[in-house]
Amino acid sequence: MSFLEMLYFIIPSAILYATPLIFTAIGGVFSERSGVVNIGLEGLMIVGAFVGIFVNLEFASSLGVATIWVAMLAAMIIGGIFSLFHAVASISFRADQTVSGVAINLLGLAATVFLVKMIYDKGQTDMITRPIDRFGIPYLENIPFFGPLLFHDVYSTSILAFAVAIGAWFIIYKTPFGLRLRAVGEHPMAADTMGINVNKMRYIAVVISGALGGLGGAVYAQTITHDFSHATIAGQGFMAIAAMIFGKWHPIGALGAALFFGLAQTLSIAGSQIPFIENVPAVYLQILPYVLTILALAGFIGKANAPKASGQPYIKGKR
Repeated sequence: MSFLEMLYFIIPSAILYATPLIFTAIGGVFSERSGVVNIGLEGLMIVGAFVGIFVNLEFASSLGVATIWVAMLAAMIIGGIFSLFHAVASISFRADQTVSGVAINLLGLAATVFLVKMIYDKGQTDMITRPIDRFGIPYLENIPFFGPLLFHDVYSTSILAFAVAIGAWFIIYKTPFGLRLRAVGEHPMAADTMGINVNKMRYIAVVISGALGGLGGAVYAQTITHDFSHATIAGQGFMAIAAMIFGKWHPIGALGAALFFGLAQTLSIAGSQIPFIENVPAVYLQILPYVLTILALAGFIGKANAPKASGQPYIKGKR
């Protein structure tokens, strides 16, 4: 395999594995920019993966080519609804946000595994018949070098992920809504005195994070695993949290960090086919994404500046 062929193999695969992380990490950016820590991204991805696979299996025959889009929309809706558990606990009842997020992770896994057992009477679902497929972008895929690298084997969800990242940047930094969102995450009392409903903004942000987390789970299940079980997500939500922190709570930064983790996952899964690292023991490649996650958190969590009110419940009229 030549160096060019290696690039043509690695880069599209890295984008594939990064796509679910992009959605979920940007969901985390919305939540934490409002001041609500969302450790529950793993649970939200699990719920989204289950809903996406369930809808795909049950309605593929009637929905046809629209199946994957309906499945992703359903995952977004259920993910947003499921995130309300975290929102109510952490915003309305002012519970510890980390504990609430951990509870979301545990509840998401337990509920979906229970539903799989109830519906399919086994530990995992069947394989879907309508996964998200690759396609080539006309004309662009014929561009020398960049065509085969970026436009030949493309997932529509990857294009959507980049659009969501750019859209999130625009919303957070260029719109009045984004200004209010950042205000309640930095200084909620000052925002309150300016007439901004702090709790309402935080509820909206958490629901957005739930919808994008659910979308990330549905995309992962429909592009990579093609079924759902207790091990489908297996730490992807925690990688998304790491990408969010590595990206310094910025949508474009989270996009870049997710691509970095996507590359690590590509090396861990397909390393045996890549020259120079094919002789590295498989176990080292398999733990690589998780080691990089730990290193990223350890190296950047003290250097990156989180929103100042992140993790702090707001009580109206109290500093």
